[in-house]
Amino acid sequence: MPSPFPGMDPYLEDPARWPDVHLRLISGLSDRLMELLRPRYVVRADERVYVSDEDEPAAPIRPDLTVTRGSQEGAAAPRALSSAATVPVKVPTVMGFEHREPFLSVFVRGSAEVVTVIEVLSPTNKRGDGSEGRRAYLAKRRQVLHSEAHLVEIDLLRAGQRVPMARPLPAADYFVIVSRAPLRPECDVFPVTLREPLPTVPIPLLGDETVDVDLQALLDSVYARAGYDLDVDYGRAPVPPLSPEDAAWAAARSTGPS
Repeated sequence: MPSPFPGMDPYLEDPARWPDVHLRLISGLSDRLMELLRPRYVVRADERVYVSDEDEPAAPIRPDLTVTRGSQEGAAAPRALSSAATVPVKVPTVMGFEHREPFLSVFVRGSAEVVTVIEVLSPTNKRGDGSEGRRAYLAKRRQVLHSEAHLVEIDLLRAGQRVPMARPLPAADYFVIVSRAPLRPECDVFPVTLREPLPTVPIPLLGDETVDVDLQALLDSVYARAGYDLDVDYGRAPVPPLSPEDAAWAAARSTGPS
């Protein structure tokens, strides 16, 4: 059963559901690109890994004191510890959380040179500038933008901060930004509103070569294959909430699970 919406289903943006949607989009996009690009190019998934606390960004670990093991020659015998030591209280520490964010890279077959990097943004990429997730993403983004590789960013999330641009982006709910290496800093921006289908995007390759990827067809396939119609509750408001006008429009289109 297809989504009741013509484009991006706002119910799929729920932070509790997005990791599954994100993984399936990356996998589906990789499979589709391989169908279109073989045998000249190959597409490979990679991961950006970082550790952060839930509320505070991770900081470099710099010890105040280190204990090292030295040579045993001439070492004095250790002194006995005091038996009157204070009894410790057990309190859990903050371990931090490991985050893994997949992205795609396109290579020429037989070469290690990256031609194009494709990112599907996650909520952690769009948190405040102090968050480790956003810092990690923007650092990778700067690295790609200063390389010879093209960059394609697919932002299907209404919430959070957009990627930094030299001029304000047009008013829209979703964006696809295509940055061709020879044309930087100019980018092709595809703004999409909630009520529109997702665009067909030209993925840049070597020279003037491109391949078109129909993002709406990809999302429809992911929705159907994942069976989201079976457990998405269209009787409640989507997360994040819609504007009053879009909420009324969405309510008129939504149907309950079958």
